[in-house]
Amino acid sequence: MPVIVFVSPKGGVGKTTASVLLADRLSEKTKVAIIDADPNRPVQRWAENGNASPNLTVLSNVNEENIIDVIEDAARRAAFVVVDLEGTANKIVLLAVSQADIVLIPTQGSQLDAEQANRAIKVVRQQEKMSRRRVPYALLFTRTGTAVKTRSLTHLVRSLEQAGIPALKTQLNEREAFRAVFSFRQRLSDLDPSDVANIDKALANVDALVKEVLELLREERAVAAA
Repeated sequence: MPVIVFVSPKGGVGKTTASVLLADRLSEKTKVAIIDADPNRPVQRWAENGNASPNLTVLSNVNEENIIDVIEDAARRAAFVVVDLEGTANKIVLLAVSQADIVLIPTQGSQLDAEQANRAIKVVRQQEKMSRRRVPYALLFTRTGTAVKTRSLTHLVRSLEQAGIPALKTQLNEREAFRAVFSFRQRLSDLDPSDVANIDKALANVDALVKEVLELLREERAVAAA
């Protein structure tokens, strides 16, 4: 089953938020395993109150010795596997990327953050050389504005396109609802509208991300089968 790996060399870009939101929405219709490979265990803490979807399994006891076995076992049991990693300078990242059907690299919309994301791209390319197989990847812009896009972000996206660096068209916006998922330790769909504004727009944002990721996975599967 497809393995979706989130990698970011920089903290605070919404990597765990994106991985949880994607895994949670996928679990609306099928079984999903999310592997919390961040030593701080943010996904595990989010799920500890028992409010996660019954279709979502959180696996957190992972390390360099067992990460491949954990991913393979999860892929046998679930329709999708989402892996939340920390950093790019350790062996566990290379091992997880080796199992990926697609790597998503969250980054904020600044040149500085994009340069940091390039470290993750180098890891993907290093793994491609080691395994002699293509590893699809794409940048995911996070915490972007919900109204007019800034000129700097527009320029950055254009520059990445010219450089041949893929980026998802869907961007995860800066939304109170996304922060509230972790503040209240609840699913996005279970948040109380009296506590959090614009939940419907947040859901639509995540659903657009899910749709685009699924389309990319289908495209990659078709290419592999050709």
